[in-house]
Amino acid sequence: MTLPPEAYLWFKTLHIVGVVVWFAGLFYLVRLFIYHVETAELAEDLQQPFRDQYSLMEKRLANIITTPGMVVAVSMAIGLLVAQPSWLQQGWMHAKLGFVAGLLAYHVACYRLMGQLQAGTCRLSGKQLRALNELPTLLLVIVVMLVVFKSQFPTGAATWFIVALVVFMAASIQFYARWRRLRAEAQAVTGS
Repeated sequence: MTLPPEAYLWFKTLHIVGVVVWFAGLFYLVRLFIYHVETAELAEDLQQPFRDQYSLMEKRLANIITTPGMVVAVSMAIGLLVAQPSWLQQGWMHAKLGFVAGLLAYHVACYRLMGQLQAGTCRLSGKQLRALNELPTLLLVIVVMLVVFKSQFPTGAATWFIVALVVFMAASIQFYARWRRLRAEAQAVTGS
């Protein structure tokens, strides 16, 4: 089967758009889960209205943005592999597909968490969800590096610097969230 030359460019364009939409949804979805879990810290009369609002926002984000983005990304990736079947013989593509499988599992896990939140059975804390929220960032960096560097995946100092930078960013986000929470608790105690 011979595809027209512009087919590859369309597949690539739509794949990139799908990935951007998918990740935007994944990043925000777990952030909504954090807010949803933290409704337990609100006054009793505010908890249910906020839970209802977060449930609605989660469903809409997952079903209208995140999942369609994933479908476009995956279907266009299949188109790219049809256009470039030799990639399936390369180690970098095997690694990429493995990480993408991890992302698909993460996506499914998000739906499971969403169901638990709506049923009131989620046992994860806001802190645990914040840590979970960092996983797609790490996977995104690895997948992009695999695509850019292909078989010449870098292992030198620059690579370790980037890895350290990503870890530093994730730790900084966790530190800031903890600092903000402790500051709010201190202000609540002092009444200011």
